[in-house]
Amino acid sequence: MPLPHHPGAEPLELVSCGVHLPALLVRPARAVGLVIFVHGTGSSRFSSRNQAVALVLQRSGLATVLFDLLEAPQQDPGASHRPPAPDLETLADRLQGVIDALRGRADLVDLPLGLFGSSSGAAIALQVAAQSRLRVQAVVCRGGRPDLVPGSLGDVCCPTLLLVGSHDLDVLELNTWAAARLQGLHELRVVPGAGHLFAEPGALDLVAAWSRDWFLRHLCC
Repeated sequence: MPLPHHPGAEPLELVSCGVHLPALLVRPARAVGLVIFVHGTGSSRFSSRNQAVALVLQRSGLATVLFDLLEAPQQDPGASHRPPAPDLETLADRLQGVIDALRGRADLVDLPLGLFGSSSGAAIALQVAAQSRLRVQAVVCRGGRPDLVPGSLGDVCCPTLLLVGSHDLDVLELNTWAAARLQGLHELRVVPGAGHLFAEPGALDLVAAWSRDWFLRHLCC
């Protein structure tokens, strides 16, 4: 799946917990829901994998927001004195602030909300879903680490889809463990032949299709 480009993307600067976070919003004309992408701490709003999934969601009528969870100095792998990334609790607070900022927009406030988390971002998404209860209505985790927030899993009430590559054995084991602790509606689906980055032919297309169907089913009911 190639890196998409959406000419209708609206650049934003979201303020959360006193931090300015660049973001990209795409809102279809007749949007039926809003999905916020939460990347791992080694990524950004320019993640080619998340952008590819977002494009599929946009084409189905879902608004998407990709934003930088970290400040610029924390994202630069070549920096000689790169500040450490905040802990997951701080990042969860930051995501909650992003949700609040987006809900302040008249064109987004009434859209059902979903979260798409990848890697450690999946743990952050699940923690916020557990804390927010009715505000988050569906979650998808791609190659996620839900085991990082074990205390939150039992409080996640919204429908949750866990997607893992069949060759990503350690993460598959962790997701199987976490799925047994989720109390709400949930599914664990394995992408055949895929590794952690879903770089194999067709793997990311399947992730995008399953994610689209999950969000449409649980945000538009």
